[in-house]
Amino acid sequence: MPTSPSQNASPSARATLDKVAARTPDGVTLFDNLSLTFGDERTGVVGRNGAGKSTLLRLISGAATPAEGAVARAGSVGVLDQRYDPAPNETAAQTLGVAEDLAIIARVLDGEGTADDLAEADWTLEVRLGEALAAVGLSGVALDRLTTSLSGGEQTRLRLAGLMLARPDLILLDEPTNHLDVEARALVAEVIGRWDGGAVVVSHDRNLLRRMDRIVEVSGLGVAIYGGGYDLYVARKAADREAAERGLIEAERDVARAGAEAQRRTETKVKRDAAGRRKAAKGDLPKILLGARAERAENSGGRDRLLATRQAEAAQGVLAAAQERVERTRALAIPMPTTGLASGRTVLMLDQASWTTPEGRTIVGPIDLRLVGPERVAVTGANGAGKTTLLRLITGDLEPTAGSVERPVRAVLLDQEAAILKPDETLVEAWRRLNPQGSVNDAQAALARFLFRNTAAQRRVGDLSGGERLRAALACVMTGATPPQLLVLDEPTNHLDLDAVAAVEAALTAYDGALVVVSHDADFLAALEVTRTVVL
Repeated sequence: MPTSPSQNASPSARATLDKVAARTPDGVTLFDNLSLTFGDERTGVVGRNGAGKSTLLRLISGAATPAEGAVARAGSVGVLDQRYDPAPNETAAQTLGVAEDLAIIARVLDGEGTADDLAEADWTLEVRLGEALAAVGLSGVALDRLTTSLSGGEQTRLRLAGLMLARPDLILLDEPTNHLDVEARALVAEVIGRWDGGAVVVSHDRNLLRRMDRIVEVSGLGVAIYGGGYDLYVARKAADREAAERGLIEAERDVARAGAEAQRRTETKVKRDAAGRRKAAKGDLPKILLGARAERAENSGGRDRLLATRQAEAAQGVLAAAQERVERTRALAIPMPTTGLASGRTVLMLDQASWTTPEGRTIVGPIDLRLVGPERVAVTGANGAGKTTLLRLITGDLEPTAGSVERPVRAVLLDQEAAILKPDETLVEAWRRLNPQGSVNDAQAALARFLFRNTAAQRRVGDLSGGERLRAALACVMTGATPPQLLVLDEPTNHLDLDAVAAVEAALTAYDGALVVVSHDADFLAALEVTRTVVL
């Protein structure tokens, strides 16, 4: 079971939340009456998208003010936001926060330093800077290079190196491994694993969460705290789910028992009243005695009805609570229709295929690749190795500039943004665009199978969360007349919370077609049981 906040209070508290409430701008409560302490430990924060994880970080840092309660901080706080927009002329040194310190050292070495420069010069900076950049795999980055020229993953690692140099007492990291390749993810995890101050990490990277000292789960029902890392959290969540299911079964039995008892009491009273009427009809008892008996029977019947009502209400209350617990812990299920792919059918053939830019730069290839039957192939490689280009060659979005690609079966590409859907269309409109022979009723029935029921089928794609969008994309491509026998996936879990990742894993595990998947998530690839790996 989750531990209480008091059991997790650190003796060296860096941030303390006291009865804090957070609400969205339109008044929706994210969490309420939250008391929580963060000290010199690593805390992983998990929860469904929109539950308030990033809001929690903003409250801790002071970037947001609680609707109720108070937040106290002891020491300095460093923040690594999920999104970062460097200024057009910002250099790597400026992003690291060392531009002025380096300028002081340069002036002193050039003989142009003032007395203040001599006093302020940090002669340990060069060594510390080298160590920080090496730790995040950026030793070769020139400090005068524009930050905008770096990839998003490189910018994230550069900002993490800046935190290492600043050495705040508490660091707050929002999805620090998003968009990073496997090697970069491992480097970031190592840095956080060695951090000796406090760290609060919002992430769905399971390998990173395994390095946490505790897990804080944020949901609409509040905040639960689990001691230990990700694997222990999963085990305890599974136990919670089983307990909730058992509680629901017992609550349903109690409701049935309460109903049966109420029925028994009613039938007993009916029989007793009937016997009383027969006795009165004989006329062998005084009227005063008959009246007293009738009054006692009425009073007794009233008490029985009141007791039965209270028992039934109590049982219904327990049942409602049990249903709520089950609803909270129940895993989302995504049904996957069969494709009918034969085990010996060739689904893809690349023969010395390559793609070169008009400027003559080869992005991918030459490569040979053949898929037969429901094979599952992972494509891996560092960022920039050409993985997405290869996927576009496979699906026909690009044609090879050399070699050939054969696509004997229907293939569909699903990327991390589910770009097959258009932001301004409703789900029904998206389904009908991708399945033009289907009717509105067909669209609604198909979407309902993927849990977009009734008015949910009229939601705009742009209003969906990452998990909902991927589920909607699967609904649109898998429920037509001819489901694709080859799914090509480009980082499909990048924007998904852990619950959505688990649902997608279960759906793709049940998929009977062929898969080609690009992912930096080793746990995701293991769950899909890929049969081989292509390294670019």
